[in-house]
Formats: sequence, C-alpha cells, structure tokens
Amino acid sequence: MSQNTRTVLLLIVIFSSCLMTACNHQDKAAETHDGRFVVTDTLLRSLLIDTVKAADEQSEISLTGSVAPDENKLVKIYPMVSGIAQSVQIQLGDRVSKGQVLATLRSAEIAGFTKDMVTSQADARSARRTLESTQDLYKSGLASEKDLEQAKADDQKAQAEINRAGSVLSINRTNKQGYEIRSTLNGYVIEKNLTSDMQVRADNSQALFIIADLSSVYVMVNMYESDIASVHLGDAVKITTLTYPDKVFSGKIDKLMDVLDPDNKVMRARVRIENPDNLLKPEMYANVKIRASSGVNLPAIHTDAIVFDNNRNYVVVVDGKASVHIQPVEIAKRVEDIAYISKGLKPGERIVASRQVYLYEALKD
Repeated sequence: MSQNTRTVLLLIVIFSSCLMTACNHQDKAAETHDGRFVVTDTLLRSLLIDTVKAADEQSEISLTGSVAPDENKLVKIYPMVSGIAQSVQIQLGDRVSKGQVLATLRSAEIAGFTKDMVTSQADARSARRTLESTQDLYKSGLASEKDLEQAKADDQKAQAEINRAGSVLSINRTNKQGYEIRSTLNGYVIEKNLTSDMQVRADNSQALFIIADLSSVYVMVNMYESDIASVHLGDAVKITTLTYPDKVFSGKIDKLMDVLDPDNKVMRARVRIENPDNLLKPEMYANVKIRASSGVNLPAIHTDAIVFDNNRNYVVVVDGKASVHIQPVEIAKRVEDIAYISKGLKPGERIVASRQVYLYEALKD
C-alpha cells in the first residue's frame, strides 16, 4: 500500500469519528433542551401516537348468545283428533312445503265426522222434500201458514248442519289411509314428537311438529348486569359462530327483554339476522360484539398507553412537533381495553402508545 493511500484512509477514519461525535452531541442536546425531554423527528415518527377520544365515543362489548328461530315465522302443529299414527313421512331437519302431508292417523273420530256428514245430507234432503210438499199443500189450502214456516225452519236447520259437518271435515282432511297432518308453513322441521304406531290424543299439550322458516333468525344475546346500561336499542352488532368463524353476520339490537333470567342472572337482547342461505341453525352458539355507548361521559384512551408506577398512572403526552412530557392521570372506569380518564387528559390530546415506558423512564430521570 502506498503512502498516499494510507494518508487517505487515515483522513476518512478521522472524519467519520468527528461526524459521529457531532451527531451524538446533537442528539444529546435534543434530549435535554430547556430541561425537558425532546425527541427527534426520526424517533417521533417511529412511535405510535394515539388521540384521546371524545366523551361520546362508543366502545365494543364482547358477549355470547345463541341462534333462535323467528317466532313470527314458526308454527306448532297439534292433532285435532285422537288416533294412532300410521305413516310418518318426514324427519327432523327436513324441509317441508305448506300443505305437505307430514303424517296420517287412523282415527275413530274421523269416522264419526264422516257419518255426521252423511246423516246431515240425508236429513237435508228429507227436510227439502217436506218443505216442497208443504208449499204445495199451502197453495191448495190444505196446510196452514204455521206448517209452512215450520217446514222452512227445518230446511234451514238441515242446511246449517251440512255446513257444520262440511267445515269439520275440511279442517280434518282425510285420505284413504286416515286423518292427514299437514304443514301450514314453508320451512324446516326443527322439532318432531311423533313416530309410527304412536298413540295420539287431541288434548296432548306437546306439539307433534314444530316448523320454522329460517330465512331470518334471531340471535338471543346474554347480557350480565354490568353490561345492561351500555346496550341500547339500535346498537350495531357483529356476530360470528364456531361453524363459520371467518364469516361475520351483521344486525342491530331490536328488542331488550327487560327481565333477568332467574337461573343464570342474565338479561337477553334480541338481534334479527337475515339468513337467506340457511347457514345459521337454531341453538348455534354465537360470539357477539356490540358497538355500544360507553355509558361514561369522560375522555377515553387505550389501556396499553398507560404506565403504572408507584401506585399512580401516567401517560406520555406529545406537546408539539418534537416534544413530550409525563402526565399523571386518574382512571374513573375500565371497560375491557378502554380506560376512561377523570383527570389529566382532554379529548384531542395526543399520547404516545408505543415504547412509552422507555420514554417515561428517560423523562422521569
């Protein structure tokens, strides 16, 4: 290596050392200016800065719930007569159409209804013949007006009995196998309490079938007492399920039950969810997130921005372009990861939300 080359390398090393010394001196001066810790623009840009939220900001509450059918789109089917089930044609979970036969019963009552219809038709024919004969006799003077009125009344009674018997048979529809139990709604069978050869009584309090239209469903949300004040009608809701963890169903609170369940001490809120693809099934478990009012008229910050030291809470406030200072704060309430500040901060102020512990220690010293 020549003498000139060694000289050039030595000058480069000396220049670099001087430059580093000057930079360190400049940074140190920036950190102790006017007795306050002043960060450089580069450091400030590397930090996460959060803004103190206004008092009317909303918070997100995480709750649980379950899917339930819309009671306005649900029917319970009871037997109109007693009998023995002969043919149960559908199973739990099947989709059925309005008017579809679900099962048939062999019933003695249906035989009685048919007999009543035949008898009433025969009586009506006899009453009509009597009326026509009496009218002829009345015209001939061989029957009194009273006899004619009585014949007319008997004819009207006979027609009324036909109508009654016909109505009974139309309600209790039959085929060759017996009494037909039919669906009165398009939907899914969500409960089934009938099997072949099962004896059925008309006074049974349990529905044979429950059918629900699941094109829209309810999610019943469980709210503990600490959450009730924060949830209101119209609050936006996002729902996920174990079956579809990546799919979010959106809705709004449309009803608050206003009574606590005595068993689990929760109050329920109702959310109506459109379900055109029938993804949501009754009794599914649901995770519910509600955008609700905070219920506290105080500025709010994220709890991660708070530094706890010597039994007090602090935040690092950004004063301007490149200046920060420690600010003690008093917390009135915490709701999940949100802290509501009763003293020390105002809405709109900026605070450091990353590496704040490092800055706090530097400022404190």
